[in-house]
Amino acid sequence: MKILKTSLFIAAVISTQWMSAQFKQAPLPYAYNALERSVDAQTMEIHYSKHGAAYTNNLNKAIAGTPLEKKSLEAILGKISAESPAVRNNAGGHYNHELFWTILTPEKNTQPSVKLSKAIVESFGSMDAFKEKMSKAAADRFGSGWAWLAVDKSGKLFVSSTPNQDNPLMDVVEEKGTPVLGIDVWEHAYYLKYQNKRADYLAAIWDIVNWNEVSKRYEAIVSIKK
Repeated sequence: MKILKTSLFIAAVISTQWMSAQFKQAPLPYAYNALERSVDAQTMEIHYSKHGAAYTNNLNKAIAGTPLEKKSLEAILGKISAESPAVRNNAGGHYNHELFWTILTPEKNTQPSVKLSKAIVESFGSMDAFKEKMSKAAADRFGSGWAWLAVDKSGKLFVSSTPNQDNPLMDVVEEKGTPVLGIDVWEHAYYLKYQNKRADYLAAIWDIVNWNEVSKRYEAIVSIKK
């Protein structure tokens, strides 16, 4: 009976800690092996359950007992220059990965919406030119980081890349905006399947981009900016 009561107490404490955490990791919207044609199951499992979870947990630890507990993630990122490296790295890591999971899909041949397609052509000339530009931004990022398709304050699309876990929402980056698509080029995102061949990973990832989600994000952002 004593062991049972102790176990229940521990479970209650864990539950309370989880419920009180400001930020949470959303469930992965597909199975670990669902993206095998581009990303292997082991990579997805480690990436989500280890790396992604660590950013979320460490962010909550970094902001515990501070005014940041009551702020949105976007508000924190928008003034990240005032925060510690722990907050910067983990807030960025949490945001970036929570976006990343949603813009991948096992569904084949999803396409950008008419509005997003038009915006891509207006900004980059063609869909192929956009993919080439974004793939180059990802390939040229030295070391770890991300490549982004984002919307600036005027509502125009742009491509950029950032080091480590930085993103366009942060006040420390040169090109600021709201991301609609992000490609993770940290080695943990691809090394088990592609080793040092980042270019092969970048070529393959376009096959699993969830253009339905990217389009939804784009249209929501531009509707607010009008």
